[in-house]
Amino acid sequence: MGFFGKIKEGLKKTRDSIANGVNGIINSFTKIDEELFEQLEETLVMSDIGVETSVEICERLRKRIKETGITDPAEIKNLMKEIIVDMLGEDEGLRLETKPSVILVIGVNGVGKTTTIGKLSLQLKNSGKRVVLGAADTFRAAAIDQLGIWAERAGVTMVKSVEGTDPASVVFDTIASAKSKGADVIICDTAGRLHNKKNLMDELAKIYRVIARELPDASVETLLVLDAATGQNAVNQAREFKNVADITGIVLTKLDGTAKGGIIIAIRNELGIPVKFVGVGEGIDDLQPFSAAEFADGIFEEL
Repeated sequence: MGFFGKIKEGLKKTRDSIANGVNGIINSFTKIDEELFEQLEETLVMSDIGVETSVEICERLRKRIKETGITDPAEIKNLMKEIIVDMLGEDEGLRLETKPSVILVIGVNGVGKTTTIGKLSLQLKNSGKRVVLGAADTFRAAAIDQLGIWAERAGVTMVKSVEGTDPASVVFDTIASAKSKGADVIICDTAGRLHNKKNLMDELAKIYRVIARELPDASVETLLVLDAATGQNAVNQAREFKNVADITGIVLTKLDGTAKGGIIIAIRNELGIPVKFVGVGEGIDDLQPFSAAEFADGIFEEL
């Protein structure tokens, strides 16, 4: 099953939430008026798109309706789809332009961070890349063990140390291993202690300094992993992490199990961070590169 098939299947709950609400409103109006906009806005907010982004969608919709001169509420559907694709911007894949390139993976515990690293490492390996993992979440022995299981499953090298080791030293050792092996990509796990923002900020700053010193010209991606099922809380997490790290992309996991996929639009619109991958199932291939157009098609297919 290709991306569209997987995203369509994974977005079923989100599609049902948004499509049912929008369809119900459009079908109950014979003309476009302010009450229609108010109800649309309320439906979008309830679909976890958030107040700020829902208001902006409706403002853009008003403007497009004025420009196009449409009068039939049924024609709103395609305009909404175009607006959302425009809000999501161009698709942005991983920038892995150097050898080695570095991917730092951040996020709170329980969002699927380790699983994301495992799936991504296997996909990169299958595409011909030589991958080295760094177990730099040294505050939980379980995190090191879990990453080890994925490294073995993916058939890639993992560098680790004992619980409590300075994470930056693990990153240093991982870079040294990658250099000696001629690796293409380094992927490092990190601790997700957002409740202790000062320590997390200091820890990430030290990791970035090690990378800048050891690989001054390397492409560096910082991917924030979020659980789609947490809805607006995921947007708040992204906002908090943006204050402590230079996030280059979002990985949104567990999209298939929730009706809250609308947060993708809110994250991009309110924080300016592109979604680079979405998790739409348990399988290795269910971590999919994000496509704005196909996301919008998946949401609005039944409208």
